[in-house]
Amino acid sequence: MTDALLSPASGRLTGNQHSLPLRVYYEDTDAAGIVYHAVYLHYAERARTEALRLCGLDHGRLAKEQGLHFAVHRCVIDYQRPARLDDALVVYTRIATMGGASFELDQSIRRNDTPIAQLTVRLVCIDTQGRAVRLPPSLQDALRIMAGAPS
Repeated sequence: MTDALLSPASGRLTGNQHSLPLRVYYEDTDAAGIVYHAVYLHYAERARTEALRLCGLDHGRLAKEQGLHFAVHRCVIDYQRPARLDDALVVYTRIATMGGASFELDQSIRRNDTPIAQLTVRLVCIDTQGRAVRLPPSLQDALRIMAGAPS
């Protein structure tokens, strides 16, 4: 078996939306087999990371080469239905707005097109001292790719 077959899934970027399929594992659930509320944040973070990776924004490289990171400034979650052990879920991510130093994402976690949770997440670009900094043009271009807009 080749390493390419074993590489982690990054999901798919179609138009202005990224989708990442996930499975609910035992470790994600409480004693009743229902996904623990904080796990939805993990699912959303994985999807955001993979969406940005597909647009050329590798977190490690961004930190090493430019000294930049993303910090969650605000997160709102609307839990709509419970996800359960062994459910196949898809996390959909799209750019809602983009500002000088921040951008906002709309994320939807679904099971068979049924909404499970909706998230709105504002990320801020920060330097190594934790201060907000303007998004460099290269990051703005990558985010425009994810937004489905020409760079």
